[in-house]
Amino acid sequence: MTVATSLIPGLDDIVKRGDPRRRGEIARAIAQLFFQDAEKLRPELIDLFDNLLIDLVPHAELSSRVDLAERFSHLNNAPPHLVNQLARENEIMVAGPVLRRSPVLDDAALAEIARLKGQGHLLAMTERPALSPVVTDVLVERGDRDVVRRAAGNAGAMFSPGSYSEMIRRAAQDGVLTLKIGQRNDLSGEHLKQLLDGTLDVIRRRLSSVVNPARKAEIKRAMAAIEEAARPPGPRRDFSGAQRTVLALYREGHLGESALLGFAKAHKYEESIASLSAMSGVRLSTLDRLIAGDRYDPLLILGRVLNLGWPTVRALILLWYGPQRTPADADLEAARVNFTRLMPTTAERVVNFWRNRRTI
Repeated sequence: MTVATSLIPGLDDIVKRGDPRRRGEIARAIAQLFFQDAEKLRPELIDLFDNLLIDLVPHAELSSRVDLAERFSHLNNAPPHLVNQLARENEIMVAGPVLRRSPVLDDAALAEIARLKGQGHLLAMTERPALSPVVTDVLVERGDRDVVRRAAGNAGAMFSPGSYSEMIRRAAQDGVLTLKIGQRNDLSGEHLKQLLDGTLDVIRRRLSSVVNPARKAEIKRAMAAIEEAARPPGPRRDFSGAQRTVLALYREGHLGESALLGFAKAHKYEESIASLSAMSGVRLSTLDRLIAGDRYDPLLILGRVLNLGWPTVRALILLWYGPQRTPADADLEAARVNFTRLMPTTAERVVNFWRNRRTI
């Protein structure tokens, strides 16, 4: 029992043996005295109220504790020991208000509570107007999906490089988290690249549609860097001449399967890819990266969407192999069978996916 409780006759007995309702009534009465002149109270009086209430409030009924937690959570000079006690209650209805907003709780107390309590307590902390890396490090380490999403969406939260990296790692499996991180003003260019590199195209497009113009330009630059890094090593192909050739054919009305077949048979890679790009609506850099891969399946898909004949698709496959390699007849026959079995609707869905990459 504190010295403060012994100053009020009968109070120590209420603290020891009073029922929760009676304790709540006394606690509210004492607290009301505090609230009446809270802004003018000297430190020694705040300490006195703190010592009086810290014995009463924990044993008061739930409704009284909830009410007092809510009212004290708004005060800059609330009794510090009581506020820390309320914040550590297992009942989130009591702990929540002070965890969400009380300025009395410092970073050390918040970090300790975040390490010891459950997800409800962590979720309440994410609503604070400001969060330091000392606290967010624990929130990101221990928090579940909802906690990390809410923390990432809090503009007043600050994150250490390690916490940012962990959030980005988790965002690879969480589109909502990706969108929240991608809209943060303190997101660095390097972290933006990491975020986009592990994100599905549909999420990238969504992110690009909701950010401000400056961030949208950053996303485009980051995606260009990612695509460049993904390209196979070696000299980069120059498509400028091929694009002029294809554009001239298009203007003259001669861009079609016949021209494409001629380019493929002549092993003119740049002209062939530029023609496929113009005919399919898939960005040239996207097609170049797809077709430069270790499988020729994209050629089968494009051939089906463009309704190309097998001779043209076969010529494109031979172009893919290159003049130094000759595929076995069995391999070409397997490719033909796969091409004829490929459903146009399936191919169209895939090509639509490739086309949509242009929005980033």
